[in-house]
Amino acid sequence: MERKSVMREYELGLYEKAMPAQLSWKEKLRAAGAAGYDYVEISIDETEEKIRRIYMSREERLSMIYDMYETGTPIRSMCVSALTRYSLGNSDSELRSRGLEIARGAIQLAEDLGVRIVMIPGYDIYYGESTVQTKQFFEENLEKVVLFAASLGVLVEMETMENAFMNTVWKAMYHVRKIRSAYLGVYPDSGNITNAAVSYGSDEVQDILSGRGHISSLHLKESCPGKFREIPYGEGHVDFEKVIRAAWSIGVRKYVTEFWYQGNRTWEKDLSSVNERMRRILDGQIGV
Repeated sequence: MERKSVMREYELGLYEKAMPAQLSWKEKLRAAGAAGYDYVEISIDETEEKIRRIYMSREERLSMIYDMYETGTPIRSMCVSALTRYSLGNSDSELRSRGLEIARGAIQLAEDLGVRIVMIPGYDIYYGESTVQTKQFFEENLEKVVLFAASLGVLVEMETMENAFMNTVWKAMYHVRKIRSAYLGVYPDSGNITNAAVSYGSDEVQDILSGRGHISSLHLKESCPGKFREIPYGEGHVDFEKVIRAAWSIGVRKYVTEFWYQGNRTWEKDLSSVNERMRRILDGQIGV
């Protein structure tokens, strides 16, 4: 099946977890396409069910490629939130090693599926205390991950998170400048950087601009002060027009709506409603 004929100057993706988990891949891709999205962002979270995806057989990977072809909706980015539990800087050597294995497996899966961007969370450690040593472990393993990604031509981007280690683009850029690889960038989360700006008394626009040339995608997520997840759009304090305008001004053309399915029977309408909300803003940037 051919992809939609509408050509825009940007693409809007949908986070996989915005849909019911029990759906097959073909059903998820069809639902995303029907709601107007250009692609889906696959999740490799810390559950063993999702981590097993990196060990899929060649036949299973090929089946996913067929599903993308038949539905006309591809998977083009990947969120490896398994690196929250198995963080690259974890003080536990076994958890740290598992994180490195997961990161490499996810990058290999991305290469096989045609996924362009692998997003990893900006944590040295999440379930534990951040120390000089955990930060050093993170830097060492991040470089290993980036070099592996470079060998396959897959872009790794660090997501700005909710804790102080990497809750701004500016902090993520420290690692970008230190490693200096074309395959390492930043994947800002609009909700997290907005909360950081309020906390620090700074400006999320200037934070986004600090990543000029190193941001390929932006997570469009709502948040409230002190709350980072599952805030309905319009009920938080993120100024989506402002953050999208800033990202657009530095050449960002890929955006992903990040929200979660919470058992709502009208979830399909919710997908379309969020798509329409963000399309209105994004379409308004064209020709600016």
